[in-house]
This record gives sequence, structure tokens and C-alpha cells, in this order.
Amino acid sequence: MMHEGEKSDPAVRAKKSANKADEAAESMEQRAGAKGKAIASTTNRTQSRVSVSPGLDRLRQRARENRNEKFTALLHHITVDLLTQAYHWLKRDAAAGVDGVTWQAYGTDLQANLADLHGRVHRGAYRAQPSRRRMIPKADGRERPLGIASLEDKIVQRAVVEVLNAIYEPEFLGFSYGFRPGRSQHDALDALWVGIDKTRINWIFDADIRSFFDTVSHDWLIRFVEERIGDQRIIRLIRKWLKAGVVENGTLTPTEMGTPQGSVISPLLSNLYLHYVFDIWAHHWRKRPGCGHMMIVRYADDTVCGFEHEADARAFHAELQARMETFALSLHPTKTRLLEFGRFAAERRKRRGEGRPETFAFLGFTHICGRTRNGKFLLIRKSRRDRMRNKLNEIKASLRQKMHESIPEQGQWLGAVVRGYFAYHAVPSNFQALEAFRYHVTWSWMRTLQRRSQRTRMTWEKMTRLAREWLPMPRITHPWPAARFAVKHPRWEPSA
Repeated sequence: MMHEGEKSDPAVRAKKSANKADEAAESMEQRAGAKGKAIASTTNRTQSRVSVSPGLDRLRQRARENRNEKFTALLHHITVDLLTQAYHWLKRDAAAGVDGVTWQAYGTDLQANLADLHGRVHRGAYRAQPSRRRMIPKADGRERPLGIASLEDKIVQRAVVEVLNAIYEPEFLGFSYGFRPGRSQHDALDALWVGIDKTRINWIFDADIRSFFDTVSHDWLIRFVEERIGDQRIIRLIRKWLKAGVVENGTLTPTEMGTPQGSVISPLLSNLYLHYVFDIWAHHWRKRPGCGHMMIVRYADDTVCGFEHEADARAFHAELQARMETFALSLHPTKTRLLEFGRFAAERRKRRGEGRPETFAFLGFTHICGRTRNGKFLLIRKSRRDRMRNKLNEIKASLRQKMHESIPEQGQWLGAVVRGYFAYHAVPSNFQALEAFRYHVTWSWMRTLQRRSQRTRMTWEKMTRLAREWLPMPRITHPWPAARFAVKHPRWEPSA
């Protein structure tokens, strides 16, 4: 039987109309204003502080006011000015794609190159190039495939993302945080912390989608895009990027499914896919009669849900697994977990003669049920040990390559690395992990200096003085999650 809200679920409509490609797609499900987080309508700016086209502002306003409208003319927003801004938004030191063109090389005759690119895009003569595959190590010892697109593909993708964001940002739900303007990983972490600490959460459902970026169905993705986009020229651009293939060791492999991780367009497409497959469905699921309190936080394909009742959590797990299979996805059988967690978990488990509550990881932090000095519940977040170990091993390997550089050169580089690590991990309750990280960096630096010569007299005493000069001391720089969450989402605002 179809539960409440499923009749208007665009994913269900797309499935029912798979053989009716000529029929107009029905309107998509609306976001409930009280549940979502308001997104500021300010435009993004380039480094030259030139605001984006007023046309995109009007497009954004039109998309917000007409939630059921299908946009049939969008390519005219891809102007030379927008392509110029897209070029400047790209990373200067990013690796080159299969064409070998770097950001600096393309910029030597930028306006002529962009004018030619603009003409090819609008004439339909633009051709997407295959991505260059590069493998990067993961925390569990495996490797993650990244697709490095050519520079022109990055430019056009970045411009299209800017146009599509104007349409989809008003549609995306408030609990979706990944790769969205004005939202960060720490915003998602804050929402999770506040949800567990301030609401009736007793169970955590930690969902892991198996190989999400590699298994996205191109057919379903295009159907979802066509819910709001009727401009076939934009649709053809997306198809070109999806079907461009990857080059590895000189061999071209066509791509029949998935979106290449590392491409500029991939985060938006993944958000779009999960918006229809998961977000709208989950939003309706938690509004069902008899359902207890439920919390959802999603960052790209990483999702954590909190439940008041165990029965709701198990029912949600079973139904989500079936839904994922409908749309060519699957939950990882070992990484997807349901665990008792929250302010009463430790007490209840103690009464049953069980051990301490299990922990779970989200966005680089291990979340632990803890207590304050006064005995009150405290959600503790600590840097994941495996991630810290991998980072320290990277630093150790880089120090060996920099062994014969001068101490000031090594110190400047190490200081920047440690500051970057602290910038993300310096959250309340994580001070000991910061201290441990700095200690191990200092130890690795000392061992590197000792290996430079058999006559070295580098002692730990001298090393601590050297570290004091070049390495920042650990310090908590992030506010408590509840404080930052209250500032970004004031309770007195209607959208809170």
C-alpha cells in the first residue's frame, strides 16, 4: 500500500511513466517551509568581487515562486561572463585532464579561448572529453577512483552548476548539507549534535550506500533532471558528461553508470539523485501518523538518522533498503548499522547488563555518549583514529622527501599542515586529539632531522623548542554546536 506522500513522490511518478517519455512530467514535491533551513539569496562572487548575472537572480526568484514550473530556456544564461567567472572559481593548482591543459596555460589567451568555448556550447559543437582516472587511498586501505576532467569541461560544468543551483536550491530540503552554497561539513555536524542533544533521540541509524558514485543510474538521473529542466540543450550537456568515459593507463572505458567523483558537476547531480530517491521520501516517512520523533542529517551520500523508538528505526531501515534497490542503489550490509545512542543509552544498557553504548563516525569524527563533570549527558566528538593515522603517515612520507631542506622551509610547511588540520578538527571535546596530532608531528620531524646526519645532536628538548617556534599550539576554535546552530537558524524565524 502506498503511504502518505508517496502519490506525489517524483521518483515514483518517474517509474510509472518510464514508457511515456512524451508525456509532461508532473510537478515535484514541495519543501515544507517549517522544516527547511533558509538559504540566503545573495549571489556568489568571484575574486574580482563582480556579482553573477542579474539574470540568475531573476531565475532564482522565479524558481522559488513557481515550484511547479519546468524551465525550457536556460542555455542563454551560459554567457561569456559566466564562463569567465567559472574559470576563476576553479582551483589554480588542480591536476590537468586528458588534454594536459592547466589553468595557467588556458589563461594566457583567456578571452579568446572562452569566446570560442561559448560559441561551441551554443552551436552544439562542444564535445565532452573523457576523464583521467586517478586512484587515491582510502582510510580502510582501499582506493577511491577520481575522475579528473579536462579544463574546458570543468569550466562549462561550473557554469551549468551555477544555473542549476538557482533552480534547485529552493527545492532541496533543510537536512541536506553536502556541497551546497552557504553550507559546510560543520553545519551538518552542528545539526547532528543539536538533534541528539536537544531532542528525544534514543537510536541512531547510520546508513552507508554501497559505491554510490559508481552505481548511480544514468536513466533515473536524467528522469529526475527532467522534472524541472525542459531545456534539451542542458540535458544533452549532462548526458555528454555522463557518457564521456574514463581513461586509465591509456585505455578508454565507456561509462554506463555512475558519476565521476572529482568532477565539478558530480556533487550537484548526486544531491539531485538523492533528493528524489531519499530526501522527499524520508521527509514524508517521518510525518506518518504514529511515528515518534525523527532526525535526519545528510551530507552527500553520508546519512545519519535519529529515532525516538527502535521499532520506527527498524521499519525505516527495511523500507529504505527496498527503496534503494528500486533506484539501482543498495545499502552496505556491514557498514549500515542501527545502534542504541543518546542521553539514556548508557543507563539503559547498564540496567540490562550490557557494555557502554556503541559509537559511530560521521564526517571525520567519532561520536561518543559521554558525561559532563556534573553527570549530564554530553555528545563527545573525537577525530577518527584511522584518519589521523593516515594523515600522520602522509606527513611522515613527505618529511622524508623534504629531509635535506632547511629547518625554516620544513617548519613553514609543517606549520601550514598543522594549522589546516586544526582548522577542521578544533571542535569542543577534541582537545586531546589535537595534542596527540601535534605530538606525533613533532616526533616525526625529530626523527627526520636525526636521519640527516649520524652526528646530529637533536634531542627532544631542542625539538620541543623548535616545534614551539614553527608549529601552532592546539586550541579549540570552533564554538559549541548549539551556539553556532542558534546563530545560523534562529528559533524566532519562521523557517527555523
